[in-house]
Amino acid sequence: MEIPISYYLLLSGILFTIGVVGVLTRRNAIVVFMSIELMLNAVNLTLVAFSKQFNSLDGQIFVFFVMVVAAAEVAVGLALIVAIFRLKQTVSIDKINIMKW
Repeated sequence: MEIPISYYLLLSGILFTIGVVGVLTRRNAIVVFMSIELMLNAVNLTLVAFSKQFNSLDGQIFVFFVMVVAAAEVAVGLALIVAIFRLKQTVSIDKINIMKW
């Protein structure tokens, strides 16, 4: 018994929507960062679903490379968040204004 691709796409759409809502409504930098990662994983789920549908490994290989880049992004992003927290003592996006003098 196979799960239809529409279920995967529906789940991916829901996850992506949750990520977009998290980015647009939250003011905590860590929560915004997690929401961006959630959107990235929703796209990965879509790629894997289409890869399975068309019996091709191209989508899964692409997802592997996207996950490697995402891991590097997490390391750099969290390092930036820690550095900003040490400087400003907050991770609230509203209170962090690095570009101002």
